[in-house]
Amino acid sequence: MAEPFVILLHVGCGPDHYDLMLSDGRTLATWRLPTNPAELAADQSAPATRLADHRRDYLIYEGPVSGDRGRVSRTAEGSCETVARQEDCWEFCLAGEGVDGRFELRRVGPGDDQWRLTRRE
Repeated sequence: MAEPFVILLHVGCGPDHYDLMLSDGRTLATWRLPTNPAELAADQSAPATRLADHRRDYLIYEGPVSGDRGRVSRTAEGSCETVARQEDCWEFCLAGEGVDGRFELRRVGPGDDQWRLTRRE
């Protein structure tokens, strides 16, 4: 079953970065990325930092982030089809405005927050 996703450009709070948010039905599983996933070519990857889950409000929100933590603007949105999901590896296909393709998020570090995003197709 497809769930919504969004990619937000987050500026004004540390280095500019992208937040990849994948819906699990209740919340948005979120990763911080230094580059837009849409700009990755097949087999290219980028480091990803797992953040706390976010509210589903971010699927449609653009503007200032509370606590003077910058602002966000949408760069891509659409549907996410899960291919496989395990504790340390998520495989999924994104389809929508701004990005299309198959991706993998894999935990790579000793902590829970160190991941790597790879574009598979």
